[in-house]
Amino acid sequence: MSFSQLFDISIFYATSFWILIIFLPNWNITQKIMKSYLPFIPLIILYAYFFFASFSLETALAFAAPKLDVFAKTLSQEGSAASTWVHFLVVDLFLGRWIYWQGQEKKIWIIHSLFLCLFFAPLGLLSHIITDALSSNNNNDDDLDKEDLEKT
Repeated sequence: MSFSQLFDISIFYATSFWILIIFLPNWNITQKIMKSYLPFIPLIILYAYFFFASFSLETALAFAAPKLDVFAKTLSQEGSAASTWVHFLVVDLFLGRWIYWQGQEKKIWIIHSLFLCLFFAPLGLLSHIITDALSSNNNNDDDLDKEDLEKT
């Protein structure tokens, strides 16, 4: 298979997990799948394949002492671009999985953070941090109200 075909398959593969955690978060199949790290293994193997298939002295230098122009030139090569994209898929999905489990455990609203994480992972993480902090403050206020009621 070509880099292009494998690239397309990786996107389809990763998207299937995003569909589960965004649209079917409480389905027992989603929960079973997301409890495991196994979904990451095919993507990690594909990342390694892209990385090593496109590895060269130029690539090593681009990563060892990064300069923006050299890094940009390296990413213009198909294999380097594919390995970088699959790297994003793995890290974004891992972060999305963590946000998903935070939502399940803390019973907080996460769909907006997951959508952001899917396309712009750092913004999704920031969204989740803010949502979690606001939810925690609301839960603490509720606990304080319960304590006040119990005292009276």
